[in-house]
Amino acid sequence: MNHGVILNVLGGLLRFLGVIMVVPLLVALYYGDSLYPFLAAVIITGLTGILLSYKYKSTDDWKIREGFAIVAFGWFTAALFGSIPFMLDGISPLNALFESMSGFTTTGATILQDIESHSRSILFWRSMTQWIGGMGIIMLFIAILPKLGVAGRQLFRAETPGPTEDKIKPRIRETAKILWMVYLFISIIEVTALVLAKMSIYDAVTHTFTTMACGGFSPYSQGIAVFNNPFIEVIIVVFMFIAGANFALHYRTLYTDRYSLVNDNEFKFYTVIILAATSLLTFSLWNDMGENIFTSFRYALFQVVSITTTTGYATTDFNMWTDSARIVLLAVMFIGGCAGSTAGGIKVVRFLLLLKYSQNALFKSIHPKAVKPIKFNNKAVPEDVMQAIVSFVVIYIMIFAVSTGLLSLLGMDIISSLTSSIVTLGNIGPGFGMVGPMASFDVVPFVGKLVLIANMWIGRLEVFTVIVMLTPEFWKR
Repeated sequence: MNHGVILNVLGGLLRFLGVIMVVPLLVALYYGDSLYPFLAAVIITGLTGILLSYKYKSTDDWKIREGFAIVAFGWFTAALFGSIPFMLDGISPLNALFESMSGFTTTGATILQDIESHSRSILFWRSMTQWIGGMGIIMLFIAILPKLGVAGRQLFRAETPGPTEDKIKPRIRETAKILWMVYLFISIIEVTALVLAKMSIYDAVTHTFTTMACGGFSPYSQGIAVFNNPFIEVIIVVFMFIAGANFALHYRTLYTDRYSLVNDNEFKFYTVIILAATSLLTFSLWNDMGENIFTSFRYALFQVVSITTTTGYATTDFNMWTDSARIVLLAVMFIGGCAGSTAGGIKVVRFLLLLKYSQNALFKSIHPKAVKPIKFNNKAVPEDVMQAIVSFVVIYIMIFAVSTGLLSLLGMDIISSLTSSIVTLGNIGPGFGMVGPMASFDVVPFVGKLVLIANMWIGRLEVFTVIVMLTPEFWKR
């Protein structure tokens, strides 16, 4: 393991993060907020980055282990230094790290109890961390810094969500730039649409940041419910749905093949899941809770898209719904969005391939000598990919079970423990019980917050990127 290379790149990442922090500093200047939290954060982050880059100069080649370490530590370092403005705003260090990690990992689980009591610039930074983390701060780093060269491939491999590496261009830096340009282009469209729907520019930008990132942070305690505007809800549903799909397919749909999305097996299954869950939830709200059919559909569609894409917005307190309604939301929490999207969760493609794998196993039990490959988009899926998917799901469920058990031992009720674990590991946001959509994670015990911070970090980095570093072989030269 070449520690000099890792620290050198982390230094560059911190210098870059220090420059990004100038944006909320300008917002603070515009709204007359205190400049101290961001001035200090810019100086501390920038100077630390400069010192690391100067002290650990390295031109050595990177290997895959360095790539994994840079992404894992890079994400944690970004969350750590990103918490400085929150701490200087009066939030305790652990709570500030929780909020920052929730932002950069696009989880959207908040410890803030009175969101509106914080300054506009702090809430802007809170939303901006999600937009940066949505497409990936490491991906942005790759896109902007040309000196990464071939080494960027190791970062891309460790950073890109999903079981497959989806390169648009042969050069990784060009792929990263294209994905970020598509992300920015769609974000601008959403800001425009929300402004036309009578949102203020501030609200439109902050909600676009958190919609496109599938993050869910809102500058209001009541979230999207505060607007009580069906038109705004429709716009956000559309862009949550877009953000939950593969951005490489968005690019191909816009520039090379307009049928790329509709011909993709994962996108079709993603759409079917949302339609099926919306139908079930609409019926449940209408039949069990006495809502009229339009209101039932309005709430059902928004919450299903929000939870499936792991955005976590709420237009109503779904914690108060019947068990039959909440079980639908719990089911989609385990699935998540598409690979290559800004969404979290297990991912639709893994869920789809596991279903095909199970179907294949049943077929072979009847026809043991038959050879029937598992296919995805008319291509046979290699056996090593299927093994990786099965391993991922097993480890994912184990982490979920362990964290649920730890939270229960700390005194949390089973519903709150279970949903706290899945919504942080899946980067979803609100759960049920103590951590419902209109509540705060500040009620979680001190040690429990550490568990959930680890969950967010592990879940955002697709489990393997962090877990692989716990193996002795990873650290051997």
